[in-house]
Amino acid sequence: MRSSRATAFMLTFTVVGLASAGVLALLDLDRAADVALIAVALVPLLPLVGEMIAKLRRRQPGVDVIALVAVLASLAMGELLTAAIIGLMLATGQFLEEYAAGRAERELTALVQRAPRTAHSIRGDNVETVDIAEVRRGDLLLVKSGEVVPVDGVVTSGLAVVDESALTGEPLPVERINGDLVSSGTVNAADAFEIQATEEAAQSTYAGIIRLVEAARESHAPGVRMADRWAGWFVPLALGASGVAWLVSGDPMRALAVLVVATPCPLLLAVPIAVVSGISRAAHRGVVFRGGGALEALAQTKSVVIDKTGTVTVGRPVLRSITVFDQSLSEPDILSLAASLDQVSSHILARSIVEAAHERGLEFPIPVEVSEEHGAGVSAKLDGREVAVGKLAWILDGSPEPSAVTGFRSRVTRVSPTVVYISIDGEIAGALVFDDQVRADAAYTIRALRRTGVEKVVMATGDNPLVARSVGMAIGVDDILAETTPEEKVLVLEDLQRGGITTMVGDGINDAPALAAADVGVAMGARGATASSEAADVVLVVDRLQRLVDAIGIAQRTRRIAVQSVVIGMGLSLVAMGVAAFGLLVPIVGALVQEGIDVIAILNSLRALGGRTPTQMGPRLPAELSDELRVEHERLIPQLDRLRQVADALDTQSRADALRSLHEVEQFLVKEIIPHEANDETEVYPRMSEILPGDDPMATMSRAHREIFHLVELFQRQVADLPASGPEPADITDLRRTLYGLHAILRLHFDQEEELYASLDEG
Repeated sequence: MRSSRATAFMLTFTVVGLASAGVLALLDLDRAADVALIAVALVPLLPLVGEMIAKLRRRQPGVDVIALVAVLASLAMGELLTAAIIGLMLATGQFLEEYAAGRAERELTALVQRAPRTAHSIRGDNVETVDIAEVRRGDLLLVKSGEVVPVDGVVTSGLAVVDESALTGEPLPVERINGDLVSSGTVNAADAFEIQATEEAAQSTYAGIIRLVEAARESHAPGVRMADRWAGWFVPLALGASGVAWLVSGDPMRALAVLVVATPCPLLLAVPIAVVSGISRAAHRGVVFRGGGALEALAQTKSVVIDKTGTVTVGRPVLRSITVFDQSLSEPDILSLAASLDQVSSHILARSIVEAAHERGLEFPIPVEVSEEHGAGVSAKLDGREVAVGKLAWILDGSPEPSAVTGFRSRVTRVSPTVVYISIDGEIAGALVFDDQVRADAAYTIRALRRTGVEKVVMATGDNPLVARSVGMAIGVDDILAETTPEEKVLVLEDLQRGGITTMVGDGINDAPALAAADVGVAMGARGATASSEAADVVLVVDRLQRLVDAIGIAQRTRRIAVQSVVIGMGLSLVAMGVAAFGLLVPIVGALVQEGIDVIAILNSLRALGGRTPTQMGPRLPAELSDELRVEHERLIPQLDRLRQVADALDTQSRADALRSLHEVEQFLVKEIIPHEANDETEVYPRMSEILPGDDPMATMSRAHREIFHLVELFQRQVADLPASGPEPADITDLRRTLYGLHAILRLHFDQEEELYASLDEG
């Protein structure tokens, strides 16, 4: 693309040249005035000549050929002022295009400019500022207040308060404690803190985003395909109409007038300006397009194939429950043992285990004689005991599986495929069950995709069929494909592509082949410089699936505006061509008319810079309320499974242990759930009703509160009626029925609230 200085100079040159020609004509210096007009006509054509020759070599009917013919014909016929006005028109259009591109690039440039160039390395008692390329894994770094985190790392001192809005879209800063991961590109929103680098700069999250942005900036001018399709019929039409007007009238001036009003700036400029503006609008919403071709294709998407892990789900394993097989130990004991070993492990689940132990305030010693088998587990010595954490088959190492473990495994694999086992001196002592939570906005996103015109949504995953079906049905996709390999995902795409443009949305390295094979590949790129991001045409920088809807909405609106600009510009040009063909428009007036048509088309194209995206439509939650709701749910949701676990274990525990567990559940319900739901009813729901349409928009949610309150009261009565020795066999059925009912309605109610809040908190 030509530099802004060059286009500004060209526009200045044409304006000054026209003014100079007028002054010279008033001074009766006609020859000098003619030279000035010729220069004004020819100089703006120079940048187009190279592009036009290249298109002619490819046998493409470039629309700029009409502008060239119109200028040369005007000069040949002595219509120097007409030629100069066409030159002014071209210079003005090129300047407006550059101006629009400059505005459009601001969002991309802002992402690049905020990339850190240096880091503060802690070496002994000194802090040295080093080039970011010198940072290595394991280096201790200081992040000062207000600075961008230079590389991915874990917090090693104190409390870190970081602004993650550039990556996650969260409007308020979040707290990170010792052992928590912080991503490069986030901003220190409070006091200085220290991190230990887990990645070098080139492999960190923000570096991957920068590479994507640079690729988008370096892509060729967008919208060319659309413009060339229009040019395929418009160029022959314009040249033919000009020739017919000359042939019928015998007046070459009519032919020239037709050519002048046919000068196709709406195609030369309006389409690229609209698409570049749309790319800018998308970047402002955290969506990076690699080029206009991707935007145009995404606007016409008919099918979407979406991966599960890290795309539909959050991609961060969360500890859901702890099962104890060795009755001499407690749940905290099992978690502490696992965290002790996993604090020295690099496995993805290790960090989740350590974070869970930190959240519960547990202390765990440093193990000795550590041995890790990649992908299987970790073993070490703790207080003289041999402790191992990992997969069941690795821990058993050919030994028979205990019957208690067999029964546990048959139950848990129905709901979660991820279980970590802990053994002490060769005997299995406990198990940790993990869950990858479905994104709160996933179901909303699927429904919103259908509103944009997507006809089919398929979830393809490598997970087992039970888990895949559970997640797929929860979010409402049309088809669920489980245990699919990367190669099979490509075959699925090829089949869907027969019915129209197909988009693939993924996150992991194994999604890269499918992203490359799809008509449009969309990567969830906020978490790092993965192969999926490198293979994608579109990257969602902000870690929210809803932004896929924004990307499609922006693409569709941009394409509509581009087509509108072409239809308006070409329609008016065709009318003007007809008028000129009948001799009612002289060339000089035609040039002025065409200038007005161009301005209308270009100004319409610039509308793509603004407008509200689909997720910005309708009411919005205040940021502070959204954050308050999110924090409360993050605290309570992981504890809900305790209700089902207690119900499952009522007939396997001693009566005294069962009674103790029931009292613990009762305390949780009375002290945590009831106050939370009561606060929602009296404080949150009235505020929600103020921003939602309808007389009582929260009525169904309030009805759920009534049932929750009823079931909690029923459970309290059941527990109060139990004998002091604990529940008898006759009591267990009723207790289980109530606990299962409470678990079901609370999970459903929380999920409904999560989805509602997610649909309203996109600012």
